[in-house]
Amino acid sequence: MKIQEVIDALEQFAPLPMQEDYDNAGLQVGLTEVEVSGALLCLDVTEEIIDEAMKKNCNLIVSHHPLIFHKLRRVTCEDAVQRTVWKALEHHVTVVSMHTNMDAVEGGVNYKIAEKLGLQKVRLIGKKQVVEVHCSSQSGQQVSGKRYGGEGIIGEFPEPLAADDLIQMLHQRFVVECVQSNQLLRREIRKVALCGGAGSFLLDHAIVAGADAFITGEMHYHEFFGHDQQIQICVIGHYQSEQYTKEIFRKIIEDNCPGVRCCLSEINTNPILYFS
Repeated sequence: MKIQEVIDALEQFAPLPMQEDYDNAGLQVGLTEVEVSGALLCLDVTEEIIDEAMKKNCNLIVSHHPLIFHKLRRVTCEDAVQRTVWKALEHHVTVVSMHTNMDAVEGGVNYKIAEKLGLQKVRLIGKKQVVEVHCSSQSGQQVSGKRYGGEGIIGEFPEPLAADDLIQMLHQRFVVECVQSNQLLRREIRKVALCGGAGSFLLDHAIVAGADAFITGEMHYHEFFGHDQQIQICVIGHYQSEQYTKEIFRKIIEDNCPGVRCCLSEINTNPILYFS
């Protein structure tokens, strides 16, 4: 199977038109009309990730965060991104990224977070999107359909829980060193809104939707003010909130590209360290 077929499967699941205007999802580096030797699935692309792909005989890397996010004026060895691009090209490794399109789409990053928390009755909130997709069936016929997306999601726990129990759950299920929160809510939590990564912009939508708690990866200091006993805010870290995106990639590829070997990266690329 060729790399392009894997890319097609990923983009049919999370169409590129769903990405934000500032984003650079899709093909980053390399050739697509070559056979796939294996796919390494990761969150970020670094030189160490390229080394891992080579060690595991994977000529395709599928990442969540784009390797090339800002415009490159040249490719030298003067910074980490340029060195990583250079190494990928030198060793014939193709890199493709599924970023804000994978955040937005139904079944994407936010749905994976909800799955890890055991949320039910999950639905999209925030700005909504509908994108037409066209693909070929196994019989060769052209099939059309729609993919739905939104900025975040809201769901419910089967049974309500206390605020400190929610924080303990986040510690355990997302291997979080610390959870940033506002004052602990003195009522039970059932309805939870969430947005992986830097999702603070969705806080007001969560409140309007009637959420008891809002979970995201990043928020600024001043955004915590004014919400005590209104909504439980839980910030677990950008990397931590999106770490299970690799599992989404694996399922898409295994379901649509039989025979393609998938490897989950074993490298923790989180640049933020926690000391106590």
